[in-house]
Amino acid sequence: QVNLVQSGGGLAQAGGSLRLSCAASGRTTNANAGAWFRQAPGKERECVAAITWSGGSTSYADSVEGRFTISRDNVKKMLFLQMNNLQPSDTAIYYCAYRRSVELTTRDYDYDYWGQGTQVTVSA
Repeated sequence: QVNLVQSGGGLAQAGGSLRLSCAASGRTTNANAGAWFRQAPGKERECVAAITWSGGSTSYADSVEGRFTISRDNVKKMLFLQMNNLQPSDTAIYYCAYRRSVELTTRDYDYDYWGQGTQVTVSA
């Protein structure tokens, strides 16, 4: 089992920045490809960004490309999401996730382990 604990998030003004962190513990050899998802009220959960175990390949949703950066520290078992130039449309609950496979995917059902979620609210 892999346990994920998220930190960061909160309230920001439009144009501001926030950083999300996700700490993995337990059987972390199963925590390979990672991703950040978000879900806004009344909307489906979407993949914001994903990254391979090595960090050599990433994928971003069109809506956040150029503003958000996903990264990881495999020594510290951490996953990060740096969010810049935040917009009100970024308001959502954000979740980190890992999957046992090393391959990158943006489908939520491909991920095996999930963080508890953290609220990000961006005011105009």
